[in-house]
Amino acid sequence: MTTLGSSDLDVSPLCLGGNVFGWTADEAESFAVLDAFAEAGGDFVDTADSYFWRKPGNSGGESETIIGNWMAARGNRDRMVVATKVGNLPSRPGLSAANIAAAAEDCLRRLRTDHIDLLYAHSDDESVAQEETLDAFDTLVKAGKVRVLGASNFTAERLRSALEISARDGLARYEVLQPHYNLMERADFEASLAPLLQAENISCLPYYALAKGFLTGKYRDGADVDSVRAEGAMAYLDDRGRRVLTVLDEIAAGHGVPVASVALGWLAAQPTVAAPIASARTTAQLAELLPMLDLKLTDDEIRLLSHVSA
Repeated sequence: MTTLGSSDLDVSPLCLGGNVFGWTADEAESFAVLDAFAEAGGDFVDTADSYFWRKPGNSGGESETIIGNWMAARGNRDRMVVATKVGNLPSRPGLSAANIAAAAEDCLRRLRTDHIDLLYAHSDDESVAQEETLDAFDTLVKAGKVRVLGASNFTAERLRSALEISARDGLARYEVLQPHYNLMERADFEASLAPLLQAENISCLPYYALAKGFLTGKYRDGADVDSVRAEGAMAYLDDRGRRVLTVLDEIAAGHGVPVASVALGWLAAQPTVAAPIASARTTAQLAELLPMLDLKLTDDEIRLLSHVSA
C-alpha cells in the first residue's frame, strides 16, 4: 500500500483506469475487469465525469455509472478507493464554484456513494480565480463528500500558486497530481513538476502510464494492432522506442513477467510516483498489468531503463 501525499488515504500501487468503461468495454466486460482487479488485491480505480461522452450515444458519466453499479452489486464500496474528476464534461465545464458543486453531486449520484475518495480538477481553468475553485473544493471536503483533492494537467507554476493559496487561506490543498508521464514521456514532468512534488510531498499518479499502449510491447515493426489507440502508440516506434522495447523484453524475460508490468514497475519506482494508472479493456489485458503489484525491479534495471529512455 502507498499513502497519497500528506493525506491518510492508502491505495494499492496500481490504479485501474476507468476510461475504457462505457467506451471500448461494455458493462459486462467492465465488471469482469473490475472483479479480476479486486481479486488480485487492487483497490484503486480512476474515472471522470467526462468518460466517455465522445462515444456516439453517450453523454458522459458512463464510466462512473458502471463503477457505481459494480460496487453496488458487489457490496464492496468500503473496500474500494474511487478517484474521479470534474471540469471537462461539456455539459458541466470549468472550475467555478457553482459547477464544482453541481458536478460533484452528479458524480456522487452516478457512483452510488455518499463520498468521493479523491476528486480532481480535471484540467486547469484560468478563467476562474483559484481562490474560488479551492474554496469550492474545500467546502466539499468539510462536508465529508470528498476525502482528498487532486489536480490533473496543471503546470508547475499553477500548482505552486494553488498550494500557496490553500496554505494562506487555510483551505484543503491538492495532495495529488495526475500528469502525462511514462518511459517515453519524461522531459516535461521531470524538469518542472517532479521537484515541486518532492518538495511539497505531493503524490504523482501518472496517466498514459503505458504510452497509449506502446509499452505493452504489442506495437512493433510490422505489427497490425486493432485498437483505437494504435496510431498514437505507433508514433513512439522510432529508434529510441525500439531501444526501450529491447530492454523491456530482456528485463521481462528475466523476471518471467509481461513487458507492460515492467514499464509500470519502472514508473512506480520513480520519486513521487505513488501509483501508475493503466486501463484494461479485457481480463487478458489486465493480466499483463497485475504482476506489477508484486514486481521489484533491481536498481540496475531501473537505471538501464532510465538510460535508454532518456
